Amino acid sequence: MSKAEPTFYLLHGDDDLRIEEETERLRQQFSDSPNAGLNTTVFDGTQAEIGDILGAALAFPFLADTRLVIVKDLLAHLTRKGAGNVGKKALESLADQLAQLPDWARLILVERRKIDERNKIVQLARGSDGGKELLYTVPKDTTGWILQRAQNTYQAQIEQRAAAALASVTQADLRAADNELLKLILYVDGTRPVTEADVALLTPYVAETSMFAMVDAIAEGRTQVAIASIQRLLEQQEDPFSIFGMIARQFRLLLLAKEYLVGGGYPKDLASVLGIHPYPAEKVARQSRSFSLEQLETIYRSVQDYDLRIKTGRIDALLALELLVAGLTA
Repeated sequence: MSKAEPTFYLLHGDDDLRIEEETERLRQQFSDSPNAGLNTTVFDGTQAEIGDILGAALAFPFLADTRLVIVKDLLAHLTRKGAGNVGKKALESLADQLAQLPDWARLILVERRKIDERNKIVQLARGSDGGKELLYTVPKDTTGWILQRAQNTYQAQIEQRAAAALASVTQADLRAADNELLKLILYVDGTRPVTEADVALLTPYVAETSMFAMVDAIAEGRTQVAIASIQRLLEQQEDPFSIFGMIARQFRLLLLAKEYLVGGGYPKDLASVLGIHPYPAEKVARQSRSFSLEQLETIYRSVQDYDLRIKTGRIDALLALELLVAGLTA
């Protein structure tokens, strides 16, 4: 005997992209049934009354086998700070009815944050025959997510390093990662996998790429290449103040990385120690080997000195950038 369809679903977590897609998939699945439009109700859980939601779910479907009710952000609203006894009673009323929804009901609770596992609705969704929990959370490193998204959703290929580069830019924002990924896939148009160079060309990663190129050039004494990297950032509408901030941050990371590695730290742990994505952490580790600890301390003091002079109006920011780079590559 096949297992009966769930009468209620709980979709929750911080991955709002996949929650939205799964909600739409369930809705599309239902839309194939007769008179779907007449048997579908969507509620804003921050405004709707529990009685109205349950009434819609319990109502016998009109010339159809099922009735679909979608409720957004209800549990977050009922358990918010200040909800008090009103929220508690509403939650208890909902829990009592969920366990005994009729077979025709399809109630979908959509929450854009993870609901505490002690919540009665979470326990019902996990433990009752009629419930189903779907938890979607953003991974700490979204590189794997990007690789799978390219292959499974878009039937396209992206190189590992390109995915890591894109993940370092978009961080936990999967919607931004998906938008940038789609743009890259359309750019290569199925002719080849997306490469790290494509990511540098088409995404905000270009700023990070120019910064790493500038540091490499400084380490190798190539003044013109270092200045060209700054010019590239200026062409991308980065102002001199923000560029100087990026340089200060980069050399601070290099100094911290050098101190950690010289002290016997493990390169594989550097990302968590610095609090940055593994991809730029790998590059920081590599670049730190081009400098001694004493050199990085001297450079960082020089950066701080120019920063103070800029903020006190004693030197123009663009001139400070040029003098800093010229001095470091001399």
